[in-house]
Amino acid sequence: FFFFFFFFQAEDGIRDAQESRGLGDVYKRQIMNNALAHKDLPVYGDGMQIRDWLYVEDHCKAIDMVINEGIVGEVYNVGGHNEKPNIAIVKTIIKYIGENVDDKVSEDLIKHVKDRKGHDRRYGIDPQKIKDDLNWYPETMFEQGIVKTIKWYLENKEWMQNVTSGSYQEYYKKMYDNK
Repeated sequence: FFFFFFFFQAEDGIRDAQESRGLGDVYKRQIMNNALAHKDLPVYGDGMQIRDWLYVEDHCKAIDMVINEGIVGEVYNVGGHNEKPNIAIVKTIIKYIGENVDDKVSEDLIKHVKDRKGHDRRYGIDPQKIKDDLNWYPETMFEQGIVKTIKWYLENKEWMQNVTSGSYQEYYKKMYDNK
């Protein structure tokens, strides 16, 4: 499995990673669908909120390593060493789709919306302990994982429709309409 199949924000849980193919939160899944449908791509504020992206397979390997080799009661932060601002993720998706799927998809679709109150500018953790104690480090860097992830989503459009319909649309309207 991969990030969208496989990249997700490192602070997100494994359950969400499995259900979302690693994309993390519903916002990132909607970026794919909106781009393919030539709809606005909402970006909070200036889009410079930084997140650490981790390929889900790497996350799963880290969890397995902690379970099998870690010390009971210890805390191991798992980080992707792939910190990127949200706007870079959106532009990466746009670029891939524009070059490989639909040349009408461009950065013109980006719509900056009012930032949420209290929205963190950066989520950061120190993953040094898992590297030092368990010799774990992610194998997949962002540039490779994002392409595999986008391809997976493109090959699984029905799955994408299921996770971005119904109650999600209500959430989406609540979060982005009139902002």
